[in-house]
Amino acid sequence: MLIQLSKPSVSSKEIKSVEKVILSGYLGMGPKTKEFENMLCNFFGRQVVCTSSGTSALHIALQAIHSLEKKKNEVLVPSLTYAASYQAISGAGLKPISCDIDPNTLNICFNEIQKKFNKKTLAIMAVHYSGDPSGINKINAFAKKNKIRVIEDAAHAFGSSYKNKLIGSFGDIACFSFDGIKNITCGEGGAIVTNDRGVLSKAADIRTLGIIGDSARRTEKKRSWSFDIEEQGYRYHMSDINAAIGVVQLKRFSFFQKKRMLLAKNYDEIFKNSGFISTFQRNYDEITPHIYAVKLLVPNSREKLQNYLLDQGIQTGYHYFPNHLLTFFRKKGEVLPNVENIFPNLLTLPSHVGVSKKDVKLIFKAINSFYS
Repeated sequence: MLIQLSKPSVSSKEIKSVEKVILSGYLGMGPKTKEFENMLCNFFGRQVVCTSSGTSALHIALQAIHSLEKKKNEVLVPSLTYAASYQAISGAGLKPISCDIDPNTLNICFNEIQKKFNKKTLAIMAVHYSGDPSGINKINAFAKKNKIRVIEDAAHAFGSSYKNKLIGSFGDIACFSFDGIKNITCGEGGAIVTNDRGVLSKAADIRTLGIIGDSARRTEKKRSWSFDIEEQGYRYHMSDINAAIGVVQLKRFSFFQKKRMLLAKNYDEIFKNSGFISTFQRNYDEITPHIYAVKLLVPNSREKLQNYLLDQGIQTGYHYFPNHLLTFFRKKGEVLPNVENIFPNLLTLPSHVGVSKKDVKLIFKAINSFYS
């Protein structure tokens, strides 16, 4: 039986919730989406705008802040992130400035922020790799001092805390993803969390094709027949079908969180004296990890190891191919040594609520067998 790299945990409760929406005859953005937004507001203690995906949440947030500061067009972003981070920046008409990473956390390197910040810098996109928000207070302080924005790509970090403060409950703007394999899922979905009323107002309109006030009408099952548009918008709203899944998932989150934290601790414990695997030291009493990545100590062994593990019924992956090496975002002569040195040796192990302690032992044994 295959130990999958990732998979959702969906119960009969989510199915019943979706069925109820379908039987209601109203499938678009409506009262169930508003219910989910209200639940998230209570969870974060802040205002929330739900979207169709984590990528659309980033795109909308970037467009909203750019409309308020049009002279700036650069966003500092770590190269080691999913392509969605970069595509959201370029999709908003902005320029991603690739930054190197801190090899200890795999988050954006603060020295790179200081080095690449200039008068064109609109924002820092802080990506919380594996759910780890390390360094966010330092980034927020730098941004405040230099009067620029911070957008947290918190796709991995739903439920994570930093110094006992929930990610999304403080700072400038946080964007979350609720796709099929995230810490909670809506099937597909995302959210923008902030106390910036200007950003919230713009985000609510942008997600419904820029139609002013359409979000409020839709949640009451009403349509806008006569309306106005003042800026570019997109069909980025969440549907009630997706929200119906999210409502149940959020109620189950404490269970998911405990399982993910415990799994990461089990991995840390079993690999702590390994001669083949190096783990990243993270505080899993505060971090709710989306993925569990390790560093291989034997160079150039990843592909053969992955093939061997797959033969043993263990699926693995790696996160992520560096964006500054992709054709669309590549700059001639650009070198980011930390990213380029560590990427070939990164491996992501199975991480979801279905992975048991027995599975962890099997994975450990298989890796040792390969290298031995």
